[in-house]
Amino acid sequence: MNKRDYYEVLGVARDASQDDIKKAYRKLARKYHPDANKDDPKAADKFKEIAEAAAVLGDPERRAQYDRFGHAGPEGQGFNFEDIFRGGFGGFGGFGDIFEMFFGGGQSRYGPQRGQDLRYDLRLTFREAVFGIEREIKIPRTETCERCDGTGAAPGTHPETCPLCRGRGQVSITQQTPFGRFVQTRPCERCRGAGRIVATPCPECRGAGQVRKMRSLKVKVPAGVDDDFRLRLVGEGEAGVRGGPPGDLYVYISVEPDGFFEREGHQIHCELPISFVQAALGDEVEVPTLDGPTTIRIPEGTQTGTTFRLRNRGVPHLNGGGRGDQMVRVRVITPTKLNEKQKDILREFGREAGNRLHAEEKGFFKKLKDAFMG
Repeated sequence: MNKRDYYEVLGVARDASQDDIKKAYRKLARKYHPDANKDDPKAADKFKEIAEAAAVLGDPERRAQYDRFGHAGPEGQGFNFEDIFRGGFGGFGGFGDIFEMFFGGGQSRYGPQRGQDLRYDLRLTFREAVFGIEREIKIPRTETCERCDGTGAAPGTHPETCPLCRGRGQVSITQQTPFGRFVQTRPCERCRGAGRIVATPCPECRGAGQVRKMRSLKVKVPAGVDDDFRLRLVGEGEAGVRGGPPGDLYVYISVEPDGFFEREGHQIHCELPISFVQAALGDEVEVPTLDGPTTIRIPEGTQTGTTFRLRNRGVPHLNGGGRGDQMVRVRVITPTKLNEKQKDILREFGREAGNRLHAEEKGFFKKLKDAFMG
């Protein structure tokens, strides 16, 4: 991919002074630094492009090479910018170091840190998901050591402020560059970024300030949840580091299928088998529901596929506001393994109903023919 002209990147003329280049760089770096544009995925690439341009044009020797050879450089291999973002090549530090120079530092990245979030997968039965349930779960997690209250120091002792970094957890190295005074920061080697030194470690956590435990928690699952529903338990994740707040626990729900009921949103569907006689003559039949059995009336002449609605027998809405319905689909069962008496009865029925059935059959084939013929 072709690179843009460095003068164009910084928005300066080709005869711009070093002071103009420095001012343009500072202005653009403030605007496009990734730490100030966390919602913009392109900010890091933009910031790197700006830093590259400033690293070349801000050095008189490299600028002269660029003016003569362009991006190819004097040896045709371009300019190596890898060292720029590792603290070399003109004294540039990493993104965080340049940001500290511009904005005067801020909260140390070696100070208090929030604990990690945790995930727990909870499987429910069909009915538990519909009506809700309170379930006790056990999770392994890191917790603040109760014996030392998270300090890492043995009871009766206290951590000491690191004399090298004076509690900051990092040390600063100042360099003078063509763009001015740059400050680079590094983790303190003596305290390893903690800012404190524990002379007598706690025997329980061995100076870590944290211990690993299995914790039992009660989770209240609301009625109406479904697959992939997520519960958030604030503060039930991993313990924070160096006094930081704990993370959260996320409980992900999965639901076992039911052998009779099927769910579609807030509606419950089921299939009800009835006999040929019940379908022809009508009947009152018992239907299973999630609340227990209920009775529905099957009218005479009911056909397979006829659906009946049972109101407020479906899934409760998560935000309240009632429940869905239960849809009962009828399936007429054709009798099998008839004895001779039953067969005779059906034959007699066939003879009695023959003319009417034949007329209905002719009507059906006429409709079918009309549909194909247009």
